[in-house]
Amino acid sequence: MATASAAPQLRKGVLGPVVLALLEQRDRYGLEIVRELAALELIASEGTVYPLLTRLQDSRAVESTWVVSDSERPRRYYRLTAAGRDELAAFRADWPAFTRAVDSILDNHEG
Repeated sequence: MATASAAPQLRKGVLGPVVLALLEQRDRYGLEIVRELAALELIASEGTVYPLLTRLQDSRAVESTWVVSDSERPRRYYRLTAAGRDELAAFRADWPAFTRAVDSILDNHEG
């Protein structure tokens, strides 16, 4: 019996912190975030990103503003907030211990 890859669930689990890290670098508009995540093969479709951005806004980790330009259509830009920086810092602090724990189990197999 074939088993499904765990990669989609792993990607989904880290997508929020990855988006926060992208926004830490600079403000971005939604489609720009989608394209970057797709290029890194972290998402299969944009359908996962916009609900995530809404959840991040609801939790006050990010905020958004509409930018209107004469040369382009209006775009909603997302910006990291102080709460988002705190959330990202907490994830960064936890990530090494988490990956070491998982690695210690995965690497300790009988073969």
